[in-house]
Amino acid sequence: MSTIADKLRQRTFQYALSIVRYCRRLPDAWHVREIARQLLRSGTGAASNYWSACRGRSPAEFIARLGVAEDEAAESVMWLALLVKAGICEDAETEALLREGREITAILSKSHQTARENRRRKKEVEPGKQR
Repeated sequence: MSTIADKLRQRTFQYALSIVRYCRRLPDAWHVREIARQLLRSGTGAASNYWSACRGRSPAEFIARLGVAEDEAAESVMWLALLVKAGICEDAETEALLREGREITAILSKSHQTARENRRRKKEVEPGKQR
């Protein structure tokens, strides 16, 4: 893999895979299962939406999917933080996933912002084009 997008695709996939493995090891209590379901959906959703964004459809769809991927990554960080603050999981693996989730969220956030700005600039350069 050579492009930044390819590297981020791989990184989000590895994050999703780590989340799946992590959720399998969580304690089997009803309240933890509920959190794990949400964590699993958001952690894997960040990767799936980023991959979908990279499929090369319209610029508007790319920006929209990138925003959803960013939201999902941020949500997964919230669920991980809840596990820590609730005293359910306070181990090195959880802390590592939190760090990775925060980094992925920051990368996706900046990418989303850049894509929106690039689209805005392109529209300014092309006068007369309908929005």
